[in-house]
Amino acid sequence: MNQTIKELMERKSVRVYTDREITAEEREAILNAAMAAPTAGNQQMYTIIDVRNQERKEKLAVLCDNQPFIASAKMVLIFCADFRKWYDAFREGGAEPRRPGLGDLMLGVSDANIAAQNAVTAAESLGIGSCYIGDIMENAEEMKEFMSLPEFVFPAAMLVFGYPTEQQKNRKKPERCRLEDIVCVDAYEVKDGKALRRLFKKETEDRGRSYESWAQAFCVRKYNSDFAKELSRSVKEYVKEWF
Repeated sequence: MNQTIKELMERKSVRVYTDREITAEEREAILNAAMAAPTAGNQQMYTIIDVRNQERKEKLAVLCDNQPFIASAKMVLIFCADFRKWYDAFREGGAEPRRPGLGDLMLGVSDANIAAQNAVTAAESLGIGSCYIGDIMENAEEMKEFMSLPEFVFPAAMLVFGYPTEQQKNRKKPERCRLEDIVCVDAYEVKDGKALRRLFKKETEDRGRSYESWAQAFCVRKYNSDFAKELSRSVKEYVKEWF
């Protein structure tokens, strides 16, 4: 196994950091790696917001479901799907662009997330931990004002970085599903009850609990939670600009 694949296999979310700072050189290397990511038509339909002000980090911690560890991160990046700059660039050049649509948004979100994952991989190679924060998509009205997000800009992902503590280094990575339960060959396959129970065996039989108790508890805690409902509401608020 080569070093890159080894790091990808071992990487896990890190939410507790040491006091060690991320240097300017490391920050630049991570950002340059992000911008080297694959991008649709070389358009780089994203903008990266590098949040450095401590008070703004603390505000983000509150807006993102009150998660204090966000404020303790040594580096915070927000990856925004951004078609505003292209829309403005076309008009600057005398073109008559159509209003951006959902296809443009989806490409921009893909571009942003691919760039984010490059940043994660680069940071891991430097010994720097990271954690994705999906909650950046919540509280649309406040977030748009706080981050000065104009029309056709959507916060697709946030990453927080820092050097992990020893406890975080030694913490076991959560088990993933088996390859054969995730990969379909040639076409999508709808899973029946037996296949679904096999898919989540790591959460049920392997942990000595029934499928029913796990599914019901997880549905309440995650899928039916208030933050999940707010996430859907906020994304709908953002997306209406793209219709």
